[in-house]
Amino acid sequence: MRGASAAARCAVAGDTSAGLYDRIGAFLAQHHLSPDPAHYAFAHRVLIDAGGPLAQAVESLTEGGVRLSARDIEALGGRIGALGRTARVPDAPANDPVAEARVKADGLVAQTQMQVEGFNDMVEAMRAETEHFGRDLAASADAMRAAPAASGIEEIARLTGTMLDRVRSAEERLEAATHEASQLREKLEEARGDARRDPLTDLPNRRAFEEAYAAQAATDARLCVAMVDIDLFKDVNDRFGHSVGDRVLKAIADALLQGCAGHLVARYGGEEFVILFADTDLATAAATLDATRQAVAAKRYRLRETDVPLGAVTFSAGVAEAEPGTSLGSVFGRADALLYRAKNDGRNCVRHG
Repeated sequence: MRGASAAARCAVAGDTSAGLYDRIGAFLAQHHLSPDPAHYAFAHRVLIDAGGPLAQAVESLTEGGVRLSARDIEALGGRIGALGRTARVPDAPANDPVAEARVKADGLVAQTQMQVEGFNDMVEAMRAETEHFGRDLAASADAMRAAPAASGIEEIARLTGTMLDRVRSAEERLEAATHEASQLREKLEEARGDARRDPLTDLPNRRAFEEAYAAQAATDARLCVAMVDIDLFKDVNDRFGHSVGDRVLKAIADALLQGCAGHLVARYGGEEFVILFADTDLATAAATLDATRQAVAAKRYRLRETDVPLGAVTFSAGVAEAEPGTSLGSVFGRADALLYRAKNDGRNCVRHG
């Protein structure tokens, strides 16, 4: 059973109202939603367009047989009724930033599609109103010719007043839709930024790093790539817990930003970071990173709550120079090999080549 998709794929051309009603009922039962109007409307929007962005977003969120949560439905533009009871998706906890970003992005896609459809509906309505006005005017032309002058003028005034009212109404709707589009554009820009940023350290993520490398490589700039790994990070998590581990990650991120200022520092994943040195030769890049390593190793961290010493925190790193035309994968491979050499040489050191 896969969320909306199992029901949505049943939609066929010429589906009867009874068939759609049955599928909406099955959707509500599947996700443990009460049959109030808000839930019914949401299910109707999902099922009426089985291949649309909203149905696709629901399918993505419910893959594997999980049920929609209240947060999911609200993020996708729905509302939770007073009697609605939904089960939380078991593999998407409330504090999971990746899951939350996915729900947010899916919701924005669905909202964008719905707004585009709303603009289309508005344009069609305005076109229809214009056509109606033209027909009314044409139908009244003969009558106005035969009628006394005063009556003709009154008819023209009436038709013109009616059209002006319609124009004012359309302008108000267009202004509201334009304001909504502006707000949605801001949300999309925010979501685009979130998709390229690590939520814990606020550093650019791997995707942003890859895009930056591609952009720099296209200019034939001299580039070096460093792979950084916190030494014995698993021990920190095991001894002090993941909350302390998160603080260590943030501390190392800040140290790299400060020590390698002017260069792109990104979180690659887990306890690994990557640095893109632009317009910098290999020796300078390695020396810059080694000075940062020494500054980190010289610090002595303590637990904030108890003042218990955490001890020294160190990192190892490998730095490789990118030859012109070299792919990122190739440079990563060499930097990663140098990182493992640093680990094998006793950790807390930088190797380059």
